[in-house]
Amino acid sequence: MGCSPGDNECRNEEKPSHQVTISKGFWIGRTKETVAAYKRFVKETGKTMPPEPNLLGRPLNSKWNNDAMPIVDVNWKEACDFCSWAGGRLPTEAEWEYAARGGNPNARYGSLDEIAWYADNSGQHRLDSMRIWNKEQKDDAQQLKDNANRVHEGGRKQPNGFGLYDTLGDTWEWMADWYDDKYYQRSPTADPPGPSIGRYRVLRGGSWVSFPFVIRVSSRHKDPPDGWGSSIGFRCVREAGNP
Repeated sequence: MGCSPGDNECRNEEKPSHQVTISKGFWIGRTKETVAAYKRFVKETGKTMPPEPNLLGRPLNSKWNNDAMPIVDVNWKEACDFCSWAGGRLPTEAEWEYAARGGNPNARYGSLDEIAWYADNSGQHRLDSMRIWNKEQKDDAQQLKDNANRVHEGGRKQPNGFGLYDTLGDTWEWMADWYDDKYYQRSPTADPPGPSIGRYRVLRGGSWVSFPFVIRVSSRHKDPPDGWGSSIGFRCVREAGNP
């Protein structure tokens, strides 16, 4: 777990690379949770749909019409509530990384454009997002808007070795864990649960607005539990043996 062999883009919070044992089997969604699934959750529980996603006022899934899109604009608690309703929970960082790698020890399980939607390829035309950021930071989001960059339906890119889609890119995914940038320095070697307290929850995987260097399996991000956005989604896990 952590920085992959030969990956020179790792940041301090991804280090050190360390051995982890996951003692219990689990199932995990092949795709991120969808709008269609969230609509069923809302109907059965009386909850409400989150705000419709947009980028600087441009709709990304107007009136939630596209049921195959990943559900976004949900905070950590809402993601937990959905997973509990579905008979599961959010994954730990360790579970997610094991699943996201799909048996591949490298930073990515395939060619970047073949496996992930990110800032350079999620719009009408290919962009060089790092060049835009370095030269025109104030217009970064506007250029993504003008290029019609957006979240995409799941399952259109190449799956990993476990048959999972979009573990990298398209939307960030909420983790069960609290975030600590030094946690790997003292993480237990078996079933690490993450810190017991914290200010932020962990996000993993990168998104349709992420720079290329972010789209790596060990990359870690954070957001307050009440945070949400058009680049944040989730998928659930269910421990093996549960019906």
